[in-house]
Amino acid sequence: MKRSLLPAVLLLPLALLASACSSPSSADSGSSSDGKGSVVLNVGDQKGGSEAVLRAAGELDDLPYRIQWSTFTSGPPLLEAVNAKAVDIGSVGNTPPVFAAGADSKITVVAATHGDSAGEAILVPADSPLRTPQDLKGRTVAVAQGSSAHFQLIASLKQAGLSLDDIKVSLLQPADALAAFTSGKVDAWAVWDPYTSQVLANGKARVLADGRGVVNGLGFQVAAPAALADKEKAAAIGDFIERLRRAQDWVHDHPDVWAKVWAKETGLPYEVALAAVKRSSGTRIAVALDKEAIASEQQIADTFAELKLIPRTFRFADYVDTRFNKNLPPSTTPARSYGKGSTS
Repeated sequence: MKRSLLPAVLLLPLALLASACSSPSSADSGSSSDGKGSVVLNVGDQKGGSEAVLRAAGELDDLPYRIQWSTFTSGPPLLEAVNAKAVDIGSVGNTPPVFAAGADSKITVVAATHGDSAGEAILVPADSPLRTPQDLKGRTVAVAQGSSAHFQLIASLKQAGLSLDDIKVSLLQPADALAAFTSGKVDAWAVWDPYTSQVLANGKARVLADGRGVVNGLGFQVAAPAALADKEKAAAIGDFIERLRRAQDWVHDHPDVWAKVWAKETGLPYEVALAAVKRSSGTRIAVALDKEAIASEQQIADTFAELKLIPRTFRFADYVDTRFNKNLPPSTTPARSYGKGSTS
């Protein structure tokens, strides 16, 4: 029996991060101080996500509307709620919108960020004989279907001259993938931060390949078309997006403070949270939903359609609303950086 790569004390926070929690929060996050604000914005979130960062940055003060939060394990189930009109807007990575649109879900991408893709990684045990993506041939790799890591795995294999047919894919959500990885039931795990940073924390795992130069590093705000069609809700969505943009600037400028908040929210050790901030989340910059971003997402859509992992081909542009672009920089604007060795 193989020895676990991570001590049990580190497994609990990750299990909490990935535990199912998709019911609405019982309390609103806030309203204007004088009690005004009849509009309720239903926001999909993930543990330690938008609500936590907005609160830490002071962006939930004096809201002209109320927010009802719902928490999800990852992007795909969040977008299912958007499609069902249970959620008005939520944050996801670059791949969930493709799977949702491929299923003809009622979603609209309304805002984008660009960040460092170092947190998108294929991990292997530190003592693994695997040294390059080519070595994955014939091996078993865990990945969450429809996640950003799913495309990163495909793109990394393609760059190595391989395809999904050359490996054994184990479709697992993070909690199950973690258990499989630590017990040696899979040879590698394609995942994203903060899982990447936590698994690397004790030195018993290493990065076989990351997303730099392989994936686009984009993240999105995705809204329900019905909410965008409502004048008051659309105004609230525009304000919410602006608050998130300011909060992202705050995260970059206060990595230590945000890491402490994030650690408290998720149960992650502070050092792991700080590593994840400097590796990925703190590097994000708000960018325009432009032709380059749409073309990059179209490439992801075409890839999954060709592999028959989504049921149809479609135009990603049909699922984009650029009204909130304002004067943002191009989507190809380099991600922020904390300097060489900042995550070591």
